[in-house]
Amino acid sequence: MSSTDTAPNEVRRFIIENQPVRGYWVHLDSAWQELRAHQRYSKSVRDLLGEAVSASVLLAATLKFEGTLTLQLEGKGDVRLLVAQCTHDFRVRAVARMDDEDEAEVASEAAETGAVGTVLDLGTGAASLDHPFAAFPKSTADAATAAAAEVVFRRLVGDGGRVVVTIEASASDMRYQGVVPLTGASLSECLEEYFASSEQLPTRVRLAADDNRAVGLLVQKLPERSGEEAEEDSASAIAWRDAEKGIDNVRPAELVAEPLEVLLAGRFGQRDLRVFKGSPVQFACRCSPARVAGLLRTLGAEEVRDVLREQGTVQVTCEFCQRPYKFDAFEVEQLFAPGATPDASTSIH
Repeated sequence: MSSTDTAPNEVRRFIIENQPVRGYWVHLDSAWQELRAHQRYSKSVRDLLGEAVSASVLLAATLKFEGTLTLQLEGKGDVRLLVAQCTHDFRVRAVARMDDEDEAEVASEAAETGAVGTVLDLGTGAASLDHPFAAFPKSTADAATAAAAEVVFRRLVGDGGRVVVTIEASASDMRYQGVVPLTGASLSECLEEYFASSEQLPTRVRLAADDNRAVGLLVQKLPERSGEEAEEDSASAIAWRDAEKGIDNVRPAELVAEPLEVLLAGRFGQRDLRVFKGSPVQFACRCSPARVAGLLRTLGAEEVRDVLREQGTVQVTCEFCQRPYKFDAFEVEQLFAPGATPDASTSIH
């Protein structure tokens, strides 16, 4: 197995040599932590968000496009809406919206720490367990863990929700959208259904996240060169069955902790694999001091000054990344001075 050095915050491609089977692996640590720097979620919502971020990178990696891919979960459980976005050059951002009760609880906690402010929409585009991710039963213990994980997932997304994948090209008006129901036992299973229905490609997905890392693994059966379906006992069909077996045996703890080469050697070691150089992944929200200043100008000087008089400062919070931008009295006057283009303070108070 040929390989390159592993780096944090990257997505890497691998293939089974001489067979139409490919895979992608994404590993995020500091980028995942930076994405959540101003967000507050329960453990189960946090981990589902991490899985979605990893999934958005894996989905983008399978495509050739220039633009933005948006993975959106529209739930009817504790999570009303979850959006994870990844651009073609692997810049990610994400946000989750909970039901009113859970959102109020998080807002109360934020207020106690002083993290409050006016929330403006800067463009969103479209359960406490030791192992809150999907597991795959190979033993009684694994089956119990899988059942518990499914209970958490169903509580988060409810019944009747859906997954929406939207691909928007930056250089044209091209827009593609695929929709599948949130009927699986995990986000991984829902995405496998998306690939089956929207891409017509057999695909297996594993996702895991915790407070420090968000990780994902995907293997995919590509079409035969002949364009015809492979015979059951053909080399490519056997290679795909080996890939499925390998990814089925990956446990969440292994996915989070092990480097790609170790993971592949332990689960795909019977095959010759080629692992390619990784592409960096970074957190990047579209909010900025200049953009916030522009939004405040559209509100008008009097309305902004009214807020200033009532609250002592004007604080705007990005709806996507929850980053606060604070303007004091001097900065507000600069904001509306003729020809002035001041930057906002980004300190948190």
